Amino acid sequence: MHNFDFVKPASVADAVKALSQDGAQPLSGGQTLIATMKQRLADPSVLVSLTGIAEMKGVCTGEGGLHVGAATVHADVAKGAAKIYPALAALAGGIGDPAVRNRGTIGGSLANNDPAACYPAAVLGSGAVIVTNKRKIAADDYFQGMFSTALDDGEIITEVAFPIPEKAAYVKFNQPASRFALTGVFVARYADGVRVAVTGASNNGVFRWAEAEQALSARFDAAAIGGLAIDAADMIADLHGTPAYRANLVKVLTARAVAAA
Repeated sequence: MHNFDFVKPASVADAVKALSQDGAQPLSGGQTLIATMKQRLADPSVLVSLTGIAEMKGVCTGEGGLHVGAATVHADVAKGAAKIYPALAALAGGIGDPAVRNRGTIGGSLANNDPAACYPAAVLGSGAVIVTNKRKIAADDYFQGMFSTALDDGEIITEVAFPIPEKAAYVKFNQPASRFALTGVFVARYADGVRVAVTGASNNGVFRWAEAEQALSARFDAAAIGGLAIDAADMIADLHGTPAYRANLVKVLTARAVAAA
């Protein structure tokens, strides 16, 4: 690991100012960044910790549904959302292990946008809004491919606003060593239709399965997607599964999520 300076601002404004320095990089949970730095694949000269910003922590209800501060750790999301948005709480409670859940943050996960992370499925499946220090970004506009987002340099996620659905569930097939999703599916039913978001399966990162959404909006039943098949062309191929295997998992897990919801 290379040498670096460390700053821990107490406000969003101070964090933005600190990030204007050359070589500065935000640090939230650090679950990916610190490991990357240890391998010398990243060498920021300044780490700007966001964990000391009180206004970026906590879970509450308000206009637009459930509001989660970006610096809120997974364990607190699981606890705070339990009665209001159980599907989101269950997702947060199933990330990694206790050490990860008490250090990793929702904002860090969304900013990193790992193709196998769980939160992107919840955000896209819920049609959530990502709030930054500059603007509000709809989930459909935020995710732009593997490890790629709509965030600009120096832009900080401060909050995520989740519309609360009538019914929802998240089901994932764990990679047993990392507990990342080999494939995961988040299904949410709203008054105006159903959203289905898939993580861990595609080379393009998290995505919505439009055909399943249409079928489930007409009839919210696992049998409604029985005749559907998803194209394996863009699915991930690795030592854990072939593209065809992941394509099949998408359908199987979508049906399980509908049943669970």
